[in-house]
Amino acid sequence: MNKIYISMLALSLSSGLGFAAGTSGNAATPAATPTPPPTSPMQMHCAKGEVVKTVKKNGKKTKMCVKAMGSLVPDNELYQQAYLLAKTGEYDWAITVLSSIQNQNDPDVMNMLGYSNRKAGRVELGISYYAKALQMRPDFVRAREYLGEGYVAAGKLDLARAQLGEIAKICGTTCEEYEDLSNVINAQPL
Repeated sequence: MNKIYISMLALSLSSGLGFAAGTSGNAATPAATPTPPPTSPMQMHCAKGEVVKTVKKNGKKTKMCVKAMGSLVPDNELYQQAYLLAKTGEYDWAITVLSSIQNQNDPDVMNMLGYSNRKAGRVELGISYYAKALQMRPDFVRAREYLGEGYVAAGKLDLARAQLGEIAKICGTTCEEYEDLSNVINAQPL
């Protein structure tokens, strides 16, 4: 889980929203105290559609499973939990959690909705979410990488290569997103 959390933190910081870092949207302003790795609903054995909420009981903090919708769990915590769910293959559960986030007009939320839908086999729906994320933040290289991967899955290699070109303009040909998408494209049969 630490590797996933570190990747999520890096993604969040590079995107400028600070969901994983617990900031208010400015990646240059670190959280006042270190944020512990998030707890996945799977770690707590929550039922699908539930998230982990920290509550005070008898003066001590404890974690419990609650329904995602109406849970009053902060958006950044919901995003972290959805990210962990998506990265462990629980795509529909991740979508449920992402859908309970109050700020639905956030590029990170759109990107993870795209990722989760694409990985769940709803490629065109995933592509539409990536497009929304990129309308909000055109230089969002992770969304461009995932969009390119969606195009590969849809058999649209020309569009995937176009995204690769856009990524190269933003971060060069040695950034992780460029290399990842390039590998996916190059793995396709000629």
